Amino acid sequence: MKKTAYFAGGCFWCITPDFKETNGVIDVISGYSGGDEADPSYKDVKTQQTGHRETIRVDYDDSEISFERLFDIFINGVDPFDEGGQFIDRGHSYTLAVYYTDETEKDAAQNGISALEKESGKKVYISVEPFKSFYTAEEEHQDYYLKHPEEFEKELIESGRKKV
Repeated sequence: MKKTAYFAGGCFWCITPDFKETNGVIDVISGYSGGDEADPSYKDVKTQQTGHRETIRVDYDDSEISFERLFDIFINGVDPFDEGGQFIDRGHSYTLAVYYTDETEKDAAQNGISALEKESGKKVYISVEPFKSFYTAEEEHQDYYLKHPEEFEKELIESGRKKV
């Protein structure tokens, strides 16, 4: 059955490939979630004016991949111990969140966070919030890594997400 999950992982360009190239994932859409402003723009989100975070919508087949596995992919693509953003991207719009659509997702996210805190001995900064709305980002932000591979690679290295 097709389901949808929402993850805010800092730069939405940077976390898209890990999900998009995973069996069971149908599609990944870049957008904005968590705030109250309708139809925010990239510029407004990036400059911290909306309360939204850069978020990806992951459409997936739950008979092929579980939400727990998606959460693991999410955790492995971010720095869960950074309270102020991700890598060089700073501010609320780049902080981490899981927007759950049901209690099962909420429990899975909270359990994953608890396990990581226990294992690492560190505080994990991932907000677990009820899903409110999702606004699709402008077309130029969709599949950025495929449209602009050289710029994307440069972004990964300059941001500190990818070590060379």
